[in-house]
Parts: sequence; structure tokens; C-alpha cells
Amino acid sequence: MTYFAEFLADGPVELFNKDSTDEELFEAADVIQKLHVIAQELSNAPRFVEAKKKISNKYDEIERTLIEKFIQAHRMEDVNLMREIATILSNFKSYSECVNAYIEESQMSTFVGKDIFRDALPLTEKNFALIQEVFIAPEQVMSKFVLNVYKCKLQNYIETTLAASKTDTEKYLTNLNDLYTKTVQLSKELGKFKLGSEDSYLSKLTHTVFQQYLDSYISKEKQWMTDKCGRILQKFYDSKAHQKKQVSSGGLQEIRREMQALVGTRANINIAQIEDYGGETFLSEEVSIAILEEAKTAFSRCQVLSRPSELANNASQIVEVLLDYLINNFVNYALEIGLQAVPIPETKSQPQEIHFFKVTRQTNMIVYLIEKNFADFALPLLTASTKHGEFLLKKKMSLQALEQKLENGIDRSLNAIIGWVKMILQNEQKKSDYKPESDLELGLNPNLSSQACLKVVKYMSHNIAHINECLDGGNRECVMTELGIRFHRVVYEHLQTFQYNSTGAMCLICDINEYRKCVRELKSNLVNTLFDTLHSLCNLLLVKPENLDQVRNGEHLAVLDSSILLNFIQLRSDYKSQKIASFLRGITA
Repeated sequence: MTYFAEFLADGPVELFNKDSTDEELFEAADVIQKLHVIAQELSNAPRFVEAKKKISNKYDEIERTLIEKFIQAHRMEDVNLMREIATILSNFKSYSECVNAYIEESQMSTFVGKDIFRDALPLTEKNFALIQEVFIAPEQVMSKFVLNVYKCKLQNYIETTLAASKTDTEKYLTNLNDLYTKTVQLSKELGKFKLGSEDSYLSKLTHTVFQQYLDSYISKEKQWMTDKCGRILQKFYDSKAHQKKQVSSGGLQEIRREMQALVGTRANINIAQIEDYGGETFLSEEVSIAILEEAKTAFSRCQVLSRPSELANNASQIVEVLLDYLINNFVNYALEIGLQAVPIPETKSQPQEIHFFKVTRQTNMIVYLIEKNFADFALPLLTASTKHGEFLLKKKMSLQALEQKLENGIDRSLNAIIGWVKMILQNEQKKSDYKPESDLELGLNPNLSSQACLKVVKYMSHNIAHINECLDGGNRECVMTELGIRFHRVVYEHLQTFQYNSTGAMCLICDINEYRKCVRELKSNLVNTLFDTLHSLCNLLLVKPENLDQVRNGEHLAVLDSSILLNFIQLRSDYKSQKIASFLRGITA
């Protein structure tokens, strides 16, 4: 009460001065803190107003002095003095300023290097021990210490780093991913200090620091993917000196092609030149890998930077960009160009190269790479969400569209090959090949095989080798078999337009043997059987009339309809003169 009386009296009150010892300061602090409590209870009567004002001023003065002393003690690493002052200040209203001063002093000379994350953990570990010794509520101080690291130091560092790369989207996304990853790792490492009242304290701090960047992340990622894919494709087309053009399939395009083939065949003219681009496929595994590598990076960032509730949706947006550029803008475009480039057989020109099988090979490889990328990087982000089913459906539809174009292109290519075969046979095969007037004509061709046959075999072998090189597995087996079936049909129909004498039949047998040798390269049992049967049919043109019945009951011919056999036998030049019908039991009407 003596001290209180001094404050009631007129004139200044001096509880301590600049020459006071620490003990005197602490005693004055104890006195003023108690007087401050008493003053709160006093009324605002005139006699107390001045006293309350002087107590408040002295309270503030001592409080400031204690905080200054605390800072000095901290700089001098006097832990005991720090602890004593902190304990005294814990009863003062500005105790938080003491904590703030400690945090500011502790972090003042740190985080000045390029790697703020390298300094954060050692600094926190060092101060954790000191805070435990100095403050009476160390958990609260420690939480505030880390809060300042995140909200001030770390956030400022992140803002500065990202602002510097704002004009470079790729660098911005790389920095954002790196900063977020390091912050999450830092939070895990700081988790051992049991900060905050909740286990999610550090996660919430991380979210707060990055919220504005995570909100806009996917739009930047999608824009970057779009720009990057576009640049990769444009660079590729530039390297080919190719300007992309509008392409269309089906409908009018098919009608136009059919008209071109029809008029070109019948009128021996060409409506429009088919551009084959010098065999360029406009596909590249390297380009596809480059785009898929960018997608891999995007999916990786997506997994890191997407909130759990947004992960599947964000990943699906990356998938859409990938499907659009790699399948629709790249592969689909190449298939359309490839379809248009398949040549139409013409009577005036030599057989042209068929490049679509190379397109097929590259497409299959690119689709394999896409499927693997999706399985490894996209699907894990979409599993257990509605986006998973949507993704599978979109992918299925996109790949089915490619598959349909591949089937159309292969069918068109096989038609072109067979069309050229038909042209060669029509233009090169002479009636005298199979019905020479004398053995002298046969002597001009000691190999017996006709020139038309040899040209066809050379052309077919070239294409079979090309298909073998471009296709594999079940695809190759199916295409080879189909090619063989169509080839057989053309040869079969072609042979029925001639008549054969015995010498010509020998030449025909030689031709058929060349065809059989050729189709062995197809590795198709069905095709081999077809040509073996054709060989047996051709024997009907060679054997003596009295042996026809025996030949037609052979292994390959016994299963054939009798009308087929009769049609072939009637091709013999001696059919009527030798009264061959009389040698055929049960085959003629």
C-alpha cells in the first residue's frame, strides 16, 4: 500500500531507474503488476484517475524494459535470465510481445540463403530445446514459432520464387511442385514436435500457404500441356516441311475415291492425282514418347498438387489433353492422310508402293506406348472414382476409331495390291501362254512359267515381305490370310478366261507352282490348301481324258462341287473334240 500511496500523491513515482540492478527491476515489476491489478478495481473517481494513469504508464515502461532485457539476454545466450524475465512477463498483458520478440530474434539471421528448407529443421530443433527451458507454456510458443516460419518466412519465399517464374509456365509448375513437395516433407519432419492442438496442424498450415496456388494449379497444368503438345507436334511437322490440312473420312471422301477408281479403270484416265507424300507416314514414336514424357510429368505433379477430392477430376483433364493431341491431332491425322494416300490401280502406271502397312506398324507401337503410360500413370489417379469409368469409355472409343481406320486402310491396301495383280495379269498374260500353236512358242520360254506370272510373283513377294516387316502376331496372320484368299480369287477367276491345250496346261502348272511357292511366304494353312486345290484343278487340264475321273476323285478335288470341276474341265481346248464328257461319270447332266 506504500507504493500505492506514492502513486496517489502528486509528482512522479520512481520504482526503478537505469542504474537499477536486475533484482530491483524484477521487484519493481512485481510491484507494478500487483498495482495494475488493484487499479483495475478502482472506480473512475477524480481522486483515482491520475493514480491509475501513472500506474498504467509505469506498467508499460517496466514491461518495455523487461522485453528489452529479454532480447539482450537472448542475444547474450543467458538462458537463466531469459527464463526469469519470461516467467515475470507471463503475468503481464503484453506477454505475447515477449514471445514475438523471441521468435523474431531467433529467425532474424536465418533463411537468408537460397534453400530455406535446409535451414528450417535445424533451426526448429535448436529452438525447441531453448523454448522448453525458457517459457512456461512451451507448446504454445513452439506452435507460434513454426507458424511464423510458415506464414512469414516460407510464404514470402514461395511468393517470391513463383512470381519470378510467372511468365514461364513450365518453370512455374516445376517450382510449385518442388516447393510443395519440400514443404510437405518439412511438415513430416516437424511432426515429431507435436505442434498445435490437432494432429493436422502442420497440414493446415501447408494448405493455407499454398491455397491460392493449388486453386489455380490444374488450369495452368492443362494450359501447359496444351501448349507443349502443340509445340512438339508443330516442330515435327516443320521438320517434314508439312503444312497440316483439313482431312475428312467416310461419306463424300469414300464416294469420291470410288468414282475415281471406277472412271479411271473404265476410261483409262485419272480424275485427281493421289498424293503419297513420298512415303512419309507423318507418325513418329519419338514424338509420341516426347508427349508421353510430358504427360508423365503432368500426372506426377497432379498427384502431388491436387487435393484428394479433386485428384481424379484433375487427372481426367490431363487425359483429355493427351487424347486430343496424341490420338486425335497426331495419330488420327496420320491415318487419314495414310488412307487417302493408298494408290488406286491404273492401267497406265506401274504398281506403286503401299505405305499404309508402315502406318499400321507405327500406330500399333504408339497405341502400345499410350496404353502403358495410361496404365502406369493415369489409372492409379482415377481408380475408385466415377472418372475411372468415363476414362475407360473415352479411351475405348478413341482407340476403336483408330482401329476402324486401320481396318479400312488395310482393306484398301489389300485391294490396291490385288488390283495391281489383276492389272498385271490382264495386261501381260497372253492367250498363247496357255494355248501355244506349237512347241516352238514354248521353246522361247524355257522356264515354262509365263512372264505375267513371274511379274505377279515378284510384286506379291515384295508386298508380302513388306507386310512381314510391318505387322506381327495375330494382325500379321489375319492380313496374310486375307491377302492370300483375295489373291487366290483373282488367279482363279483369271484362269477361267483362257482355254488350254496340253502344252499350255504344262505352262499353267508351272505358273501355279510359282504361285504356290509365293504364297508359302504367307504362312497360312488355309491359303496353302486353296492353291494346292487350284493346282489339282489345273491337273484336270493336263491329264488324258481317260484319267479325268481318277484325278477328280483325288485328295483335294473330291470335296469340291461337281460344277466347279466341270467348269474347269470345259476350259480344255479338246473338250468337245475328244468328247470328254463321256469320260466323266456322274459329273455331267
